[in-house]
Amino acid sequence: MSENIAKLILRVMVGGMMLFHGVQKAVHGIGFIKGMLKSQGIPEMLSYGVYVGEILAPLFLIIGWRSRVWAAVIALNMVVVLYLAHAGDFLKLGAHGAWAIELQMFYLLSAVAIIFLGSGKYAVIRD
Repeated sequence: MSENIAKLILRVMVGGMMLFHGVQKAVHGIGFIKGMLKSQGIPEMLSYGVYVGEILAPLFLIIGWRSRVWAAVIALNMVVVLYLAHAGDFLKLGAHGAWAIELQMFYLLSAVAIIFLGSGKYAVIRD
């Protein structure tokens, strides 16, 4: 039972925290993401994928519908974030001596953990 509660906590925590990032982009727009994609020669239209990775995937992760799939979407989203916005930060320290990409790595590796663990018992559809 405690294993299933742990999976629920992990899903809700990752999904809930990621959802704040998605809502911020829904409210304030994604122009800066379009700019980053354009500077890399990637079509700006792909910037709308951020809504899938930061709103849709977290919502489905929270309720536990196909959690492995949606965790993979979040993980892919974070790989793209690391490439576009933090490629030069892997060996840097940020504010107060923290690793510059610790938040991004937290989301990425937590999503990977969910891919391996699945949804658990407390989910709409267990996987």
